[in-house]
Amino acid sequence: MDIAIQPPIVDLEDLPPSSDTAGDDVMHPIFAKMPTSVSFNKLRKRLLRQVRQAIEDFGMLKGQKRWLIGVSGGKDSYSLLALLMDLQWRGLLPVELIACNLDQGQPNFPKHILPEYLSSIGVKHRIEYRDTYSIVKEKVPAGGTYCALCSRLRRGNLYRIAREEGCDALVLGHHREDILETFFMNFFHGGRLATMPAKLLNDEGDLMVMRPLAYAAEDDLAKFAAAMEFPIIPCDLCGSQDGLERNAMKAMLSDIERRMPGRKDTMLRALGHVNPSHLLDPKLFDFQSLFAEPKA
Repeated sequence: MDIAIQPPIVDLEDLPPSSDTAGDDVMHPIFAKMPTSVSFNKLRKRLLRQVRQAIEDFGMLKGQKRWLIGVSGGKDSYSLLALLMDLQWRGLLPVELIACNLDQGQPNFPKHILPEYLSSIGVKHRIEYRDTYSIVKEKVPAGGTYCALCSRLRRGNLYRIAREEGCDALVLGHHREDILETFFMNFFHGGRLATMPAKLLNDEGDLMVMRPLAYAAEDDLAKFAAAMEFPIIPCDLCGSQDGLERNAMKAMLSDIERRMPGRKDTMLRALGHVNPSHLLDPKLFDFQSLFAEPKA
């Protein structure tokens, strides 16, 4: 399937406003204190367009009624929630949103920040405490990386919460760089061509996992989060480790982008232009049946 990274799309000013807003000049309350600069407005609209495009390209609204939004306290999940709330408020995202933070028991985790913030923006939310931090510290040997086990434990709890809340999907804040880094980690270390899909059915077959920020650049999200002054909570587990494989992939991609601007978008586009007959996987293409007709 061919996927365009930033195809033309109707600008927000031309979109029909939701029933309780007069148009783009009337903002969702979450943007009440946002900067009024032209550059921020362009950034915000670009991110909204990219989110809408991902939702459309991957059919994220098919049969969906309720989304559980994973909110970690980082820039990406805060940005995802704000953008989805804006689209919902405009009548462009006809699903119910429930924000969820999994408090994993990290020492010195500021428990008050997320409940206070989520309440202040008027979003339905659930804060769940599960001490997965101790499990990760106990199970991972000295010098090992925490990310894989931490992620599995977190994901399992979020699946459970999504079911308990009657949600159709778990929605996560992974962005363009996350997808590219995962691809190269699998390429260099896993010996396979795979990455984070924008839409995935879980193993049990009862929940979708979706990533509406798939087309969004991490730099854009960082600028957006800074301008919005989200109360960022740093990770003291995975984020505290040096020398992670993902950090090496991030540095490699940053170096490529610095030397050849625009390569990240090209690489992401390549993930949507797959030609199985030009790869080496006989499970994807029937090479055995490929032959030339003999000449008469």
